[in-house]
Amino acid sequence: MVNRRIGQRVWMTLGICGVLLLPGAAWGADEATVKLYQAKCGACHGPDGSGTTVVGKALKLRDIRDSEAQKISDADLTTLIAKGKDKMPGNEKTLKPEQIKALVAYTRELAQKK
Repeated sequence: MVNRRIGQRVWMTLGICGVLLLPGAAWGADEATVKLYQAKCGACHGPDGSGTTVVGKALKLRDIRDSEAQKISDADLTTLIAKGKDKMPGNEKTLKPEQIKALVAYTRELAQKK
């Protein structure tokens, strides 16, 4: 009887942990988005969004994880990624709208990891 209770508790605990872990996996960027960020944004903004790359420092980029940068609306950030600005190239001809949307979401995720 005691062993059965312990077994039930173990399975119940594992089940609860599984339920708690599943949403976390859905919230993170998928591998394709991370690779897309690295290919399109990482050379200047850095893998973490800090802008501390050689190019980022030369262009005096601000940290995209910074609270001031994060105040930019999703719509404005979408336009910025699509159209570009100053020395930042536009991506609307090479990326699909859903890819740009994924990059916007990923920049928000980077800010949460700071």
